[in-house]
Amino acid sequence: MKSLMLILSTVLTVGDASFVDAAEQLKSGAYYITQSWSQETAFKRLYYVSVPERPNQQKFPVFIFLHGHGGNAKKAMDEFMRRHTTMASRYVMVFANGYKTGWNIMSEHSKADDLGFIEAIVKKLSTYDNIQKGNFSVMGNSNGAALVNQLAIESKLPNLRNYVSAVSPLNVYQHDGKNFKAKGADNNYQVVATPMSGKRLMNISGTTDDLVPYHGGTSKYIPAKDGKLGFVDAEESIFLWARRMGYDGEKLSRPSRIDRNLEIFSYLNGDVIHYKVINEGHGAAWAISEEILLEFLGGDSEND
Repeated sequence: MKSLMLILSTVLTVGDASFVDAAEQLKSGAYYITQSWSQETAFKRLYYVSVPERPNQQKFPVFIFLHGHGGNAKKAMDEFMRRHTTMASRYVMVFANGYKTGWNIMSEHSKADDLGFIEAIVKKLSTYDNIQKGNFSVMGNSNGAALVNQLAIESKLPNLRNYVSAVSPLNVYQHDGKNFKAKGADNNYQVVATPMSGKRLMNISGTTDDLVPYHGGTSKYIPAKDGKLGFVDAEESIFLWARRMGYDGEKLSRPSRIDRNLEIFSYLNGDVIHYKVINEGHGAAWAISEEILLEFLGGDSEND
């Protein structure tokens, strides 16, 4: 694997062409998607790519990571790849940069089309010859996880296989108690959405999180249009996802299994799974080992 220094110094000026030569190999570097919205015109949005050096591997699965509010792609890349060296040797690792250090969900400074941004990354990378076109995973932390939830709700891309949301279950706009909702251009969440079936979802939440309450309710700190942002109970949130993905049983009242400070609620043979991290707060994602994450993602088998 190339060092992070080499990866970040290899800047490739790549536009948003509609296609790439089918024989072209994706390489490590910095790439851009150009977008325009109310705050910017023809703005180049950055994402970093790290491709493993495995000459015997012809095609790689792709893992996209979305940082939390106040973060950035470079810092997220440095931290995540340092902690996940095995993943970095098996997956094409992608780190997208949020506009104004955040993702547009409710009342953030950014008004960008972030769902379109991530979908554009997926579409572009899937045109390269060394990519498993049907094996994309996306993971987000906090504000990034909120965008993961919205992608799972709205995206119709078949390429996206796994969704991992860390310390952000569904908020009350994304699911109003009856229906999943599309965000809409003005973040009003008025239109009922039908998430694609056949997707795999993992949520990680900490029981002592003082930013996103584990048992649901209003955040003390995260703004919304009418005050502070409300959240669905974490165990209810994963049950709503399981039901959408085909589960027809009762909501689990007890964990499927316990591993130290992790209480695990597993639906559909682990395809929809929640990790309740006891006595952990908003940093609960770090309680999930690389081995647990790799097991959920399903390794690097071809899935075109």
